[in-house]
Amino acid sequence: MSRFITFWGSVVTLILLSTVTFAQDYRVQPGDTLRIEVAEDANLNRVVLVAPDGHVSLPSAGNLRVSGLTITQIQANLRSRLASSFVSPPNVYVGLDGLAPEGDDPVIAIFVVGEGTSVGRIEMKPGTTLLQAIAQFGGFTNFAAVKRVQLRRGTDVYSINYAEILDGSSQNGALRLHEGDVIIIPQRKLFE
Repeated sequence: MSRFITFWGSVVTLILLSTVTFAQDYRVQPGDTLRIEVAEDANLNRVVLVAPDGHVSLPSAGNLRVSGLTITQIQANLRSRLASSFVSPPNVYVGLDGLAPEGDDPVIAIFVVGEGTSVGRIEMKPGTTLLQAIAQFGGFTNFAAVKRVQLRRGTDVYSINYAEILDGSSQNGALRLHEGDVIIIPQRKLFE
């Protein structure tokens, strides 16, 4: 019986070690979600989506290219970028919160970044409008700057004022979304 337990203990150990090795060697790609924690400032903790262009945007760190990097490399880059905001280099922890989905989907995928109730990759039927997408991802947090929402489609950037959509003075809510569109919802400024 002890040989059986030793054998299976060895198998479990090998599986765990290979999983750890995979996680260390994994290269982040667009559509993945990362969990970022800064021990010295909990306000910087968040789950972020890697945008289709391979970047993430973080307060105090700015726009950071993460696609093609390992978790260890991303941690080092963030620590370096945040160091000037702290007396001593901060303790930054980055983890893979979710992998980008694979395969051809019969639906389109858009990405929501920032102050949306749900952020990340959102799947919907082709022909879905911007207003329907906002309803599908649950709207905005209390900190969202709803007058400065952006829709990014490739290199094109569209400014969206959600308040104007609600009062009927803008028809942007009827805009049909396309595969890969990114909705960026910035955080409200102090007196906004």
